[in-house]
Parts: sequence; structure tokens; C-alpha cells
Amino acid sequence: MVRGKKINLSGFDQDAATLGSILEGTATETGERFFSALVENLAKALRVHGAWVTEYLEESRRLRALAFWLDGQFVPDYEYDISGTPCEPVVENTCLIHIPEKVVELYPKDPDLPKAGAVSYMGFPLLDIDERVLGHLAVIDTQPMPEDPKALALFRIFAARAAAELQRLRAEAEVRKREEELKQLVNSAMDAIIQLDQDLRVTLVNPAAEKIFKCPKDEILGLFFKRFLGDKDVEKLDKLIKELNDLPEARRYLWIAGGLQVICAEGEQFQAEATISQFEMQKKIYYTLILRNVNERIQAEEKIRSLTVETEYLKEELKALLNLDEIIGQSEPMLRVLQDVAQVADTGSTVLILGETGTGKELIARAIHFASRRRDKPFIKVNCAAIPATLMESEFFGHEQGAFTGATKKREGRFSLADGGTIFLDEVGELPLDLQVKLLRVLQEGEFEPVGSSHTKKVDVRVIAATNRDLHKAVQNGDFRKDLYYRLNVFPVEVPPLREREDDIVLIASTFAQRFARRMGRTIEPLSDRDIKRLKSYNWPGNVRELQNVVERAVITSQGGRLNLDRALPEIDKVISTTTTALAEEQTERIRTIHEIEELERQNLIRALEATNWRVSGENGAARLLGMNSSTLSSRMKALGIKRPR
Repeated sequence: MVRGKKINLSGFDQDAATLGSILEGTATETGERFFSALVENLAKALRVHGAWVTEYLEESRRLRALAFWLDGQFVPDYEYDISGTPCEPVVENTCLIHIPEKVVELYPKDPDLPKAGAVSYMGFPLLDIDERVLGHLAVIDTQPMPEDPKALALFRIFAARAAAELQRLRAEAEVRKREEELKQLVNSAMDAIIQLDQDLRVTLVNPAAEKIFKCPKDEILGLFFKRFLGDKDVEKLDKLIKELNDLPEARRYLWIAGGLQVICAEGEQFQAEATISQFEMQKKIYYTLILRNVNERIQAEEKIRSLTVETEYLKEELKALLNLDEIIGQSEPMLRVLQDVAQVADTGSTVLILGETGTGKELIARAIHFASRRRDKPFIKVNCAAIPATLMESEFFGHEQGAFTGATKKREGRFSLADGGTIFLDEVGELPLDLQVKLLRVLQEGEFEPVGSSHTKKVDVRVIAATNRDLHKAVQNGDFRKDLYYRLNVFPVEVPPLREREDDIVLIASTFAQRFARRMGRTIEPLSDRDIKRLKSYNWPGNVRELQNVVERAVITSQGGRLNLDRALPEIDKVISTTTTALAEEQTERIRTIHEIEELERQNLIRALEATNWRVSGENGAARLLGMNSSTLSSRMKALGIKRPR
């Protein structure tokens, strides 16, 4: 046995005609035809009895012939175990094996060698770029096969050509497999997937798209997609396309706020949630639209609202979905907020939370984050009103060592810390104008430069902002940038003040009372009717935060397991006490008619309004002075004909 040595093949013509004949026979062929042409021409040129090329099945240690030429004809479906054959050392040692003669005696366990009358053998492995065995090329002859360097060189050339073709076929098979997997993925999607060319003509649709458009794909392909949209949404789509073109190439995808109103082939309309992205293929621009018909969901929500158990149902469903145990409330305004949270949480869109101080805007922001796909990433809070203006840029974007006096070391900013997660910009209305420009850039392009650095840093951060200011008015006054306002106001969520959630006051107060009682190791009785009346009559200018503080004071000063609201709400008690005393004194004089009582009430309300400069609600309003709800005061003013004098 000779390994890697020069070979002489008897009868082999050593001129260039031999190489030319094999090249001519294989040059125009690929795949299965190439391998057939290769072994036939190789056997004829080398004047050997047989030649074959195989692929290696590693798991079973078998070789399967891609083409086998033997004694002037092809042998079909030839496959064998390499154990005990001369092909085994070719595969295992990945080297040329040449057996000039007596091959049957050397490999007596190979049953096919005697049948072919084999005397000599030569095999060469087919390797990929990682030196992994793909298969082998081999020849046998019924005569001895002496050494010949030209024969060996020729054999190596066509072994390399066979290996390249085998690699190409495997790569094509892998591409076809991946294309099939992608096709199955697209076709199995429940959402409609539509591909558009740069002229917005439909070039591809999946079965879900055929279903929601109620039209076979053959009738959709080639049509302008705009024909499926109303006039307003055609303008909307044009703006989105323009916005996509202005985005960085790696971030050309958008959630379509408000979705699209789509018209199917039969003229029926439906509301669709939608996303759009842009990509380039073969130097052409394409767009991918993903649509989800939400009509069924809207109808289901309308049906739910009509049920008598609406409040409890929505509350439990939303709590189960979002795990919002810390958000307490079952009033209609609060359930609308929770619905907004459920809708926007998983979209990745920018959210602007509006509401008065103490309404729980941060709690809503956390709920959105923890219900999103970023729940396992950081939630970073920045209070824009608490950071000095001179340090705010460094706080947001970080700084390099020596960037300014006191910057003794490099520091990462809040946006870097929030990469992959969510940043909560509380009191965003307090941002100075120069920083608003830089925040706008982060929202548009996802990049910034740390203070003192010329290196641009890219981040993937979802922004949730909150404010108790009227940003629209701030824009009109020139205190807040209009472009930033519209960037932040993608999905506004307005948290209602506590005075508009009267049904929640008792629930929240009871929850706080039990929580503080457990913390202090005390037992507190349920709220009495008098407690409930007193809590509901207060205007709560500080909203939930103020209610929390009041309840905590009431638990601290509780006696006999009863909340002590006498200490917690002294202003209300004072008003009630004064009013009770006045009525008692009036009663001792004489009995009043109903009209006289109304007049007394009218005069009392006017005095309270005059004392507060006719301010009805708020911390310094007449409603608080009188110890009643502002809406109740407004109602009584209307009933008694009380109007502010000109």
C-alpha cells in the first residue's frame, strides 16, 4: 500500500489531450450530470475498469455513490459500509490511498472487489474548507496500477473539482431548506404579511392576507396597495414611507400609531394594527406591511362593556395579564387607563403619561415596562425636575474623564444604563430647551455622544415620559419643542385625578390602612360609614399620594383599632364642626322654613366663594373650605342660582 506517493498508471497517455478530454466532458455539466460525466470520462482517460464519486454519510459510516461507472456502464443506487474496504482509510485518514495490486488480498472482507475482478485501487477524499470529509473519488482496475505523477496530479485536480461541486450542491440544498422554512413561517403566520415594491405594488402575500382581504393572491399581486386604503390612510402611508427613508438603515421599521383602516376586495372595511419596515434586495427597495384585523377584538370589548359584570371582569383580566397588583382601582376611568396599558405595553412605542401630581404616573410606567418584551431589562427612572440643569446632560448621556470640573472618572449615563430596556423621564416638561434637542435625536436615531466625547454611542431604549404640565400649552408658549412633543406623544395615557375616581377612594384607603397596619403590627377595623363619607367629601388635591399619607397618619394615631381621621383630616373636621355649631345656634332661635334654609345655604356658599375669590376647586378652593366635593359644590351653585358677579 502506498500513501501520498507518485503513481504510474500503465497505458496512461501523458499528453495534454487526456486532461482536455475530461475537461471537455465535464465543463458544461453540473449536479448529477457533472458527476456522471466525471466518472465516465475519468475512467476512459485513465483506461481503468471503474470509477466512482460518493458522498459520505457520517452517522452511519456509509458511502453513497453520486455516480458509478463500471465496465462501460453506470451502476445505479450503489451504497456501502466503509468497514473493511479500501475506502475506509481514505475517509478516516483523509489522504490519498493507492494500492498498486493485490487489493482483494489486502481487503478480503470487501465483497464487491472480487465481483468486479479488482486488482488495483486508488481513492482520494473530498474535503470541505474545514477539512471535513464530504465523500471520495475512487478508481479500480483489473490490472496492476503502477505509480505515475501525472496521473496523480490529474486525479487530485478532478477530486478537488468534485469536492467543489458537492459543496455547491449542499449549499444549494441548505438555501432551499431555509427558503422552505421561511416560506412555512410566513405562510403559518396569523397576521397578514404583504410585501410591496418601491412603487407600493403588491409583490407577495401570505395566506392570512388572502383571508383578511377576501381575495386570492393571484388577484392581489401587482395591484397598488393604496387601493386598499381610505384617503386619510393613503396620506398616512406616504408620510410613513418618507419617515422610513429618513431613518438609519438598520432601524427602518415603524409601529403605525392608530393602525390603518383597510378596505378588502368586497368593499368591507376593517381596522388593522400595523407595522411597516423597509429593506433592500438586489439594489431595489421593498416594504413589508404586517396587518392584524382588530375588528373582532373591538366587538368583543363592546360586548364586555355591555355585561353587568363588566368592572370585575375587566379588572381580573387585566390584573392576570399584567400582574398589576399595585395598581388599585375599579372605577371606569382607571379601567380605561389599564386598557391603554395593555394595548401599548408590548408594542415598544413611546408613551406619554399625563396626570396631576400624586396620581401614580410612575406606577403606570412600571406596569408598561413589566408587561413588555423588555421586562427582563433595566427600568431606569430620571426625575427631570430634580437634576440641576448644568448636570442634566451628563446625567442623561454620561461623560468622559476630565470632560468638566469634577469629572474625575468616566461615567455611564442613564440612557446607556437603560440600553435594551426602558427609561422613564418623569416631569419631562422641566427639561431645558438645549437638552430637548439632544433627547429628540436619541428618539429619532437612537444615538448620542457622551459629554466630552466625539464617539457616537447607539442604544436601543424605549422612552416613557410623564408630566403634570400642559405640554401643548408649553409648546405654544415656546417653552417646549413642538417636534419633541409629537415624538413623545405617540401614545398618550392620561391618569385621572382621585377626585374623578370617587369609587376608588374607599378601596385604596382600605388597602393602605391594612398595609400600614401589618407593617406596624396593629389590627385596624374596616372603614365606618362616617369615615367613608369624610374621605369622599375631601377634594384630594394631592391625589393618591396625599391619601396614602393621610391613611398612614390615621393608622399611626388609631385608637381601639379605629382609624383616627380627627388627626389625619383636621381641615375637614374644622369645617364640619363650625358648620354644625352655626346650624345649632340658628336652630335655638326659631324653626326655619325650607326656603329660609335654602337661603341660609346660599349665603353660606357665597361667603365661602368670596373668601376664596370664587375659586371652586383646588387646594385653596371653596369646596375644600366647605368640606365637600367640588362637583357637589358646582351642582348646588347651579341649583341655588349662584353666579359669580361681573
